[in-house]
Amino acid sequence: MRPTDLRLDGMRALTDETGMVQHAKFSTIDRREGYTTDDNARALIGALRYHRLYGDPDALPLANTYLTFLLHMQRSDGRFHNLLGFDRRFQDEVGSEDCTGRALWAGGYTLSSDAPEDMKRVAKEILDRGLPPAHGFTSPRAKAFTILGLRRYHGAFPRDRNILDNMGRFADGLMDQYRIEAADDWRWFESYLTYSNPRLSQGLLAAYESTGEPAYLQVALSSLDFLIEIQIVGDMFTPVGNRGWFNRYGERALYDQQPIEASCMVEAALMALNSTGDERYRRAAQIAFEWYHGRNAQRVELYNEETGTCYDGITPEGLNQNQGAEATLSYYLAFLKMKEESLA
Repeated sequence: MRPTDLRLDGMRALTDETGMVQHAKFSTIDRREGYTTDDNARALIGALRYHRLYGDPDALPLANTYLTFLLHMQRSDGRFHNLLGFDRRFQDEVGSEDCTGRALWAGGYTLSSDAPEDMKRVAKEILDRGLPPAHGFTSPRAKAFTILGLRRYHGAFPRDRNILDNMGRFADGLMDQYRIEAADDWRWFESYLTYSNPRLSQGLLAAYESTGEPAYLQVALSSLDFLIEIQIVGDMFTPVGNRGWFNRYGERALYDQQPIEASCMVEAALMALNSTGDERYRRAAQIAFEWYHGRNAQRVELYNEETGTCYDGITPEGLNQNQGAEATLSYYLAFLKMKEESLA
């Protein structure tokens, strides 16, 4: 049963004084797994989105914890470590491009939120330091995350033309990748579908909203429509599974289905709705959100209303009973975006 409101309990349950812990054993945090920049960047966006919608003062200390984590994880060259052990020792030399892109998105989101000014100053410092190395990204997801951050950055500083120029460079990079890979029967940026796929279309939608460039909108909608055709089957959201993904010339994997994909589809479809007014995208967002609440291949409920957390995914046997950060934050981001659009 879909909840009519959302409490902070799930985020609190996964957060300690350092940040959000990556994994959980059932709904209990597993400190042995440590923390990631990926999760704390998503958590920062989630906490600030929650605060804007509900005005709950308890959301801001959580947001500050996640921002402090990102500040600690950023290297002097602007890139980020991704893995931090429970002993607060870095577990990698440098994280993935995607983790850097997510951190830049979170920084930009903070700048156009209702966070206190001191938090915004820290976020701007993180973003300004991280942007130069981001221009070397090859990952299309990292480019899309960065565009989403720059869109929010531009919202905070609308007269800064340099922000739009930077956004255009990342968007043009996505366009180049699309031209190389896309065909009539494969309207996509890569020769395979893996995780967080709708973020690529969403990145170009964000670039279009900021720049007005019609080519960005055209490719964004073409690629998003392709995903909808593949992943919404018979009014049911059926994301590509992570046991093999979906290669252009191979068979798509049905399992394991992950909550992050439903969340990304909700956000991308609602942005497409706002850009076009096309009601098809409202329906796509609703179907993707309903995946959490039983309209899925196993007819299982993924949101644990008792704890406020979300199960990690759907396997051939049913629910993955663990309820970690990525899954829980995916649900929060999807629910809060639906509520922003008065759909939750």
